[in-house]
Amino acid sequence: MMNVLLLACSCLLTLSVTTTDGQGPEVIKVKQDSDVVLPCSLSNKQNIVKAFFHWKKVAQKDQRQKEVFFYNAGTHYNNGEPGQSEEFKGRVSHFEDQLKYGNASIIIRNTKMADSGNYTCVFPYLQPPQTFYIELVGAAPKPSVIYLKQTKEWSLLQCEAHGNPQPEVEWQDSDGNRLPAEDPQVSERGGSFYVTLNVTVTKTDDYHCVATQKTISHQIHTKTSVHISGAASKPSVTSLDETEDGMLLQCEVLGASSDLRLEWQDSDGNRLPADEPTLSERGGSYDIILQTTVTQTGRYRCVTTDQTNKHTQAEIFVSVNGSSTGWIGIVVAVLVTLLVVGVLLAVLVHQGCITPKCSSGDKRDTGNDGSAQEKAKFTSPSGN
Repeated sequence: MMNVLLLACSCLLTLSVTTTDGQGPEVIKVKQDSDVVLPCSLSNKQNIVKAFFHWKKVAQKDQRQKEVFFYNAGTHYNNGEPGQSEEFKGRVSHFEDQLKYGNASIIIRNTKMADSGNYTCVFPYLQPPQTFYIELVGAAPKPSVIYLKQTKEWSLLQCEAHGNPQPEVEWQDSDGNRLPAEDPQVSERGGSFYVTLNVTVTKTDDYHCVATQKTISHQIHTKTSVHISGAASKPSVTSLDETEDGMLLQCEVLGASSDLRLEWQDSDGNRLPADEPTLSERGGSYDIILQTTVTQTGRYRCVTTDQTNKHTQAEIFVSVNGSSTGWIGIVVAVLVTLLVVGVLLAVLVHQGCITPKCSSGDKRDTGNDGSAQEKAKFTSPSGN
């Protein structure tokens, strides 16, 4: 379906690296409410059990620098060291058993969109000092979709998506076509961008609200099914089975009103005899099925007509064994055979293998034996 859609990774965290001439920060993508590891390891795997390192979140717009994690030869924020920023208390820990391998990575639990931003991991007393740069970005969770208003003719849908970086939001139908929608409304709360997008749909279908964060190659969507009693989805047609009487065809329309008219037509627009349509109710609308049997090979279409005299249609090509096209083939074969025989006789006559001989008797006079005859025959050159 679905332009095809990208889905968010189902694991707790997703890691990708973005560099600019080897100097760019390591970019980490995380879904809200999951846990994420911010990596920081010395390349020489030097033992840092007795070392000092410090994690900070870089100051952002309208926010000061945040104290994330502090470690000094076994003393850290989780065992009595003061100074940790309030929003990180109880959520950040390190990997104690990995310190001897130079691993100063930390894990942040139950991440929030407000955690998005730039982080530094600093070893100020190494020679030379080392600093690692990390960018944490919040992958947008599934958008939320609600019905604002619905009538028999249309539905007003609202989609809300949020994340940081700001997601692009669009509505699509079941074929992946982008739908015209109202202008998006954007607000910022708690370090996250909230985008609201409304669309009005007029036919029964499955619709997708798609949120895309291009900078982190993340896309996620939410599907909702809409059934509108005053409008129906496009009919679908299929051939069910070939019987002694011909080919059985079926036309199906989902989410239609009970007064939607269906009919089968041939390629010339002639209406075909069909069974009585069957209706099954679903959520205030109806699924309608109309069947017909055809006996000739050709193109057939199912045509629907609504209250406003609007038409939709679907077409199918059917090949029926033993139909008139088969008799046409037999007639053509006979004609070809006769033509071949005629040509063969002409060739034999031309080559002298067969000599046409025509004889006609003269009119009887008084000296003849009293009879006048006309004769025509073929004889061989030998006269036999």
